[in-house]
Amino acid sequence: MEKIALIMGDSARDLVISPRSIKRMEQIGEVVFGTGSDRESVKKALAGATIAITTWGNTELDADILSVCPDLKLVCHAAGSVKPIVCDDLWNKGVRVTASAAMLSMGVSETALGFTIAASKNFFALNENLHNGLWAEGKENIRELYELTVGVIGGGWAGRHYIELMQAFDVDIILYDPFVTEEQCEKMGCKKASLEEVLKESDIISIHAPSIPETDKMFNAQTLAMMKKDAVLINTARGSIIDEAALYEHMKAGNLKYACLDVFDPEPPAADHPLRSLPNVIMTPHLAGLAANGLKKIGKHCCEEIERFLKGEKMMCEVTKEQLARMA
Repeated sequence: MEKIALIMGDSARDLVISPRSIKRMEQIGEVVFGTGSDRESVKKALAGATIAITTWGNTELDADILSVCPDLKLVCHAAGSVKPIVCDDLWNKGVRVTASAAMLSMGVSETALGFTIAASKNFFALNENLHNGLWAEGKENIRELYELTVGVIGGGWAGRHYIELMQAFDVDIILYDPFVTEEQCEKMGCKKASLEEVLKESDIISIHAPSIPETDKMFNAQTLAMMKKDAVLINTARGSIIDEAALYEHMKAGNLKYACLDVFDPEPPAADHPLRSLPNVIMTPHLAGLAANGLKKIGKHCCEEIERFLKGEKMMCEVTKEQLARMA
């Protein structure tokens, strides 16, 4: 019989795992609850476990901690990056590891979709006009998601899900990602493009790239100038990808229909940050990932990964040591 250890405190557990998911785990084996993320609490909960569930704030699973669970075979990380919890001791033991990045990215791509629709429909300006006593002024700037070109930067979990969501609309989708092949793009329902092509051809650009040296300030004065004057720029990825000073100058001059930003560099942006003064810059407080009740999807995903693992099926979000070395 499996022993599933939830090595997290009550508050963390309540955030990502619903009672329904707990019951589902109890159908698989004995479920043990940790009382915290400190080393001694983790060791106490992990003793004799075959499966562990970790989340944000957990300590690294090193040789000392692993000594209490010699039969451990799977770690489900109920969060995004597994970097804080893995080490060579875990890999050398042959423990399989899976994460919830795909679930978290769903919130990101769905937020990007919301920005896409709202900006195309000109919701932001029309709302302000109505509050100021006007009526249909600005309605002429509405664009339907029809026969537009949507550019996507980054074909990871969030980018792929955004592309999937955009299939509901009659638009052309192009993707810039050096690591995604033309065949993979075709399977996703988009076309592979260069960064310059995405910048020049897109009516809407949604950023879903990681924060790595190659993407730092990718959107700067030079690249922003390549975009269509009435295009929409959406960033739900990382703030460092956009040169905010350059974006301010570009938007202040009346370029781009909207820049929709959920991420900044640094966060939060200063109270007197220049971008706050521009009505064509839409700002939200880094809310794009799963939030509130949506975080419970993570617990459901952990259950599904455990079931797939025990059936000998391919897990959706397994992370290997080699993959982790390539991640930001």
